[in-house]
Amino acid sequence: MIERRPLFIIGYMACGKTTFGRALARKLNMQFIDLDFYIEQRFRKRIPEIFAERGEEGFRKIERNLLREVGEFENVVISCGGGTPCFFDNMDYMSDHGKTIWLQASENRITERLLANSENRPLMKGKSKEEIEKTVAEGLASRKPFYSRAEIHFCGEYLEDRRQIDTTVETFLRTGNICLD
Repeated sequence: MIERRPLFIIGYMACGKTTFGRALARKLNMQFIDLDFYIEQRFRKRIPEIFAERGEEGFRKIERNLLREVGEFENVVISCGGGTPCFFDNMDYMSDHGKTIWLQASENRITERLLANSENRPLMKGKSKEEIEKTVAEGLASRKPFYSRAEIHFCGEYLEDRRQIDTTVETFLRTGNICLD
């Protein structure tokens, strides 16, 4: 069997990392891990609870440690939290141990997704459309220097239904490098 290093999917919240990663893993017959879910299962707590108990610094240390744990697995697609690449040396670690994919989506698409699902996003809950737009614009701008270091930049704009998801994964496998920039 050929050893395959992990595929790390990074990008801003609601860009489609979990949707794309799960479909890509299925197509490649690889295991899929959502890092936030992995953390929640390990600690038997939701991410907001961990943040509340340990603060962002405590959460980011947990995230770094568990990133390194799953990063040692073979034949795995890992969907990282939106902030994962932005702390410690996480981006260097991912680049050294696997292939990094920045899944991009426009500010408008991310805002649409967050508006449709804000109740499940504690940082967005109760915010107006304008507040969400501002949060997304500022968040993307501050994280872009980290995300842009990914080996592959790929479009996650069209992941709204099964047909779009399948088409996006097929396009990725054919080209591996489509960018919004």
